[in-house]
Amino acid sequence: MVSVTGSQAETSKEATKGDPAKRVYRFEEAFDAFDGDRSAMRDLLGGKGAGLAEMTKSGVNVPPGLTILTSCCRQYTELGEKMPPALMDEVFADLARIEVALDRKLGDLEKPLLLSVRSGAKFSMPGMMDTVLNLGLNDKTVISLAKLTSNERFAYDSYRRFIQMFSNVVLEINKDNFEDILEEIKHELKVKSDADLSVDDLKKVVAQFKALVQERSGKPFPQDAREQLAGSIEAVFKSWNNSRAVYYRNLNKIDHKLGTAVNVQSMVFGNFDNNSGTGVCFTRNPSTGEKILYGEYLVNAQGEDVVAGVRTPKKISEMGVEMPAVHKELLTTVAMLEKHYRDMQDIEFTIEQGKLYLLQTRTGKRTAAAAVKVAVDMVNENLISKEEGLNRVEPMQLNQLLLPSFIAEEKALAKKANRLLATGLNASPGAAIGKISFNPDDAESLAAKGEKVILVRIETCPDDIHGIVPSRGIITARGGMTSHAAVVARGMGKPCVAGCEALKIDLEKGTLTVGSRHFKRGDLISIDGSTGEIFEGAIATSDPSFSGEFQTLLTWADETRKIGVRTNADTPDDAKLARQFGAQGIGLCRTEHMFMSQDRLPVVQEMILSSDDHDRADALAKLLPMQRQDFVGIFEAMAGLPVTIRLLDPPLHEFLPKQEILIEEVATMKARGVSGQPLREKEILLRKVAELHESNPMMGLRGCRLGLVHPQITMMQVQAIFEAAIEVKGRGTDVFPEIMIPLVGHVNELKYAREQLEAVARSVMDKAKVEISYKFGTMIEIPRACVTADEIAEYAEFFSFGTNDLTQMTFGYSRDDAEGKFLQRYLDGVEVNGAKIKVLDSNPFEVLDRRGVGKLMQIAVQLGRQARPALKLGICGEHGGEPQSIAFAAEIGLDYVSCSPYRVPVARLAAAQASLASCERDK
Repeated sequence: MVSVTGSQAETSKEATKGDPAKRVYRFEEAFDAFDGDRSAMRDLLGGKGAGLAEMTKSGVNVPPGLTILTSCCRQYTELGEKMPPALMDEVFADLARIEVALDRKLGDLEKPLLLSVRSGAKFSMPGMMDTVLNLGLNDKTVISLAKLTSNERFAYDSYRRFIQMFSNVVLEINKDNFEDILEEIKHELKVKSDADLSVDDLKKVVAQFKALVQERSGKPFPQDAREQLAGSIEAVFKSWNNSRAVYYRNLNKIDHKLGTAVNVQSMVFGNFDNNSGTGVCFTRNPSTGEKILYGEYLVNAQGEDVVAGVRTPKKISEMGVEMPAVHKELLTTVAMLEKHYRDMQDIEFTIEQGKLYLLQTRTGKRTAAAAVKVAVDMVNENLISKEEGLNRVEPMQLNQLLLPSFIAEEKALAKKANRLLATGLNASPGAAIGKISFNPDDAESLAAKGEKVILVRIETCPDDIHGIVPSRGIITARGGMTSHAAVVARGMGKPCVAGCEALKIDLEKGTLTVGSRHFKRGDLISIDGSTGEIFEGAIATSDPSFSGEFQTLLTWADETRKIGVRTNADTPDDAKLARQFGAQGIGLCRTEHMFMSQDRLPVVQEMILSSDDHDRADALAKLLPMQRQDFVGIFEAMAGLPVTIRLLDPPLHEFLPKQEILIEEVATMKARGVSGQPLREKEILLRKVAELHESNPMMGLRGCRLGLVHPQITMMQVQAIFEAAIEVKGRGTDVFPEIMIPLVGHVNELKYAREQLEAVARSVMDKAKVEISYKFGTMIEIPRACVTADEIAEYAEFFSFGTNDLTQMTFGYSRDDAEGKFLQRYLDGVEVNGAKIKVLDSNPFEVLDRRGVGKLMQIAVQLGRQARPALKLGICGEHGGEPQSIAFAAEIGLDYVSCSPYRVPVARLAAAQASLASCERDK
């Protein structure tokens, strides 16, 4: 089972409301059957089914239909992809009541009823599962439909759409084969649009589509409407486990066991005539959060035309001119729905001969900027409470707000240099620079090699998801603001330019042409998703600025949260940035990163290669002022906030060249006849590297062990820390250093290291006649330290959990090896007796393992505070910026979490949500 986070942290357990024996509910009865319990309805009816039931109850004009419960999908999977017994009998029984109400019947030659069959999971998964429209058409009912509507063209247009969709979804014949036939016929007739095809042309399309089905499946296209319905329902169940749906659930941490509901709904036809249409709208702008109806529609079209990006639609505002009465009704209806659901809504609608029908409403996906603005605005509009506003924004979404934008002057210069290639629709904001890739597989491959990629497609479809995720940005030649590419990109915080019809894309040749300019795979381009502009080459970017709503939301978070938020910072620049993001101190300053800079690495190597204590002391004397200046900058940047400094942690060989490279260099020098001093120096270096070599460096001479064996190094560091603290304090700034001794596994390691280092600190302060308020503590990253925390706490004034190494030590995993060799298999599933079984729910290096690592942390907290009640507790591994792990840190009573500067806003909001959840549990 995939673990679920945030608002999705719910399980697949059965809801208790509704009739336990009933597996199918008509829209009109579902709301009352579940007593209006939205949670129970979403569990079993899915998000779409719950929305249709509630809209029907509220009096919105919804085409009648029925919902098959999510439990049936789970049963279908458990039965080895076989339909649950007698399920179709229940479907046909409820369908019969709908037929009576509509005075139409499935498969009837007098008054045929046509249906749509759609998925509808508990959590929105746009485009990931399958849909069938116009179900019920066959060679006879198409004639009846033409007579009934007096519109033969409409009937055959609907039939050709149904054949293509049913054959793709149910019979698994690639839809591109049908598109090729359609394009070939349009090319022969010299027409551009599907709407330009005559009745006879459409009959020709239908005939060729049916011939393709016969050729590929070995059977004629199904003519029995009941058989069509059963096949379509099964196909939707089956699509729950298609590759793109599984990928999407893994990406969004949605439980694989939830299953999808199936919604069978009577069709209304946006392709009936030019007084008909279809569209998608949001009650607020999903990119910016602005309170204005946002969306698109197409005249004489069906819903798939809009979301698939097959035709570029019109803006919803144009409907006010083209269909004023319908537009007015739409505005009234969507406003009522937003007020009813108390959140921004994503609404699908169809207009049939001037009459408006709503097919779906659901909570609208939005960018981080929009999520923040909508949440704050709705609180200010008294639509939701402040607490609800805080919970409306997923903490990880805030990363999107840290996206760069193009520097205005650089962008102006690019335009002046005629590098602006084209302008499409500004479908998802942000700036991106990357190499052109025309294929999702290629984009995934290039990104895996570290390349920055812009995925360029004629239009995207759900199957492209694996190429969209690693790409920096998306461009499509067709489609609008509510197309698949736009919706997915906004949800992921990726820039997207959609519907840029000036682009001529040849996928076979791998070329992009704009006017007289030609581009190929690998050429560098830049896109501005905020304006829809596409540029040749790269444009310099700038850091983001934050809206007033962003600051307001985080102020509310700070007022609500109980746990502190610090940052991991190794430089003054990182420290300043973290302060701007609201960090309350430094929870981890890694001093080894200071040693790695090019101006001091030679001095560090000189210290390591020293043959005696005197030479080593000389090298350390050179490092001392460098270290002192590092700490001066950091103390000044933090301006009186606490700074936890971890003394040197990695083994010394990490500061030297790799042994295999030195062996090769020595061999090459000898082969070329090099001798004398250069060869001797290289051989000395090689011998030292060989001397320092360890079979398992992670558990070797590092951390406190290195400090005890070679105390001069950490003594120099403590001297630098306190000299810097005294210097900064002398300028009027308070300083609170916290000295962290890493990798303690036995109390004596901390006891003796602290005695030695505190004597240095005392000596520096006595010499300067200045007192500094300080603490000594340790990083808890070894299981033994957790279970002997009471002993260790006698000599530690704080614990900081180093959960990266603690996870490695607890699982017995080497992170690099695990993630490269088997961990992904554990997450995706390993083959056991022919079945694919997940070993782990989540990557323990990304989401804290509560049952193992977490239990050790709880033991350490309990024992540590028994021995020292005022013991300060924090977490400084990567988990300190992950929302679920932050919630756990708050639950077990830690004082703070520490994370990278760019994760500080995430941590502030996640900490507030953890406090709200705690209050809710305590009620």
